[in-house]
Amino acid sequence: QVQLVESGGGLVQAGGSLRLSCAASGSIFSINAMGWYRQAPGKQREVVATITSGGSTNYADSVKGRFTISRDNAKNTVYLQMNSLKPEDTAVYYCNADVNVRQGISLMSLDSWGQGTQVTVSS
Repeated sequence: QVQLVESGGGLVQAGGSLRLSCAASGSIFSINAMGWYRQAPGKQREVVATITSGGSTNYADSVKGRFTISRDNAKNTVYLQMNSLKPEDTAVYYCNADVNVRQGISLMSLDSWGQGTQVTVSS
């Protein structure tokens, strides 16, 4: 019912920048919080940044001051601007969204994930 498609990953040198995008599509009534998570090889998936429908943001300590999350509610899209990238930022980055879909006369909340996009930062 809901698809999240990420784009913008790639290979960059340390100190460089990348911008990730994630567009949600499908039978969407509205979207609550959206966020970015990442998983490095051999490690658990961790939260990078989240943003509410009203624009309130939260960041992992490791990315504060370097990454910026934003969203375009009209386009059902969330972005992650990543600056001053470090080799330890290397991971697969996943988009997440708490999506409300119609279920008859009610609304149902779906926790939706994208397929992931690889970010590799070389030293």
